[in-house]
Amino acid sequence: MADECLFCGIISGAVPSVRVAEDSETYAFMDINPGSDGHLLVVPKRHSKDLIEIPRDDLGAVAIAAQRVAKAVISELGADGVNLLNCCGAHAWQTEFHFHLHVIPRYADKSRDGLRLPWTPGVRGDTRTIAALGNRLCAALDVKEM
Repeated sequence: MADECLFCGIISGAVPSVRVAEDSETYAFMDINPGSDGHLLVVPKRHSKDLIEIPRDDLGAVAIAAQRVAKAVISELGADGVNLLNCCGAHAWQTEFHFHLHVIPRYADKSRDGLRLPWTPGVRGDTRTIAALGNRLCAALDVKEM
């Protein structure tokens, strides 16, 4: 699978990219389909298909690298905030099947920011449904019900 992976090709240098940061475990590069000015991706160098398959150490390394990059987009690009986004699975909008974390700078100036929410935050869900799903997840994770 890694031989056919676009992001593995980017990491190896076989596919061109605009590299932003790199360390022994991660590679950060600009997204060619940006949601905002400065939108970039942070990936583990070792191939993992998605959030479900990535080893814990690689996930931690990507999160730390994403935090470092997020600080830079605020200080260097003047972003007013940052969204971190991971899409896991085709039905969750994943299009490249190599784990990646989007670092998306957010701006009050909407001419620099084309990202829009697909739902309306602050709209309360059904309390019984929320509790029932939460209890199912607690049981599956072997956590004492709260």
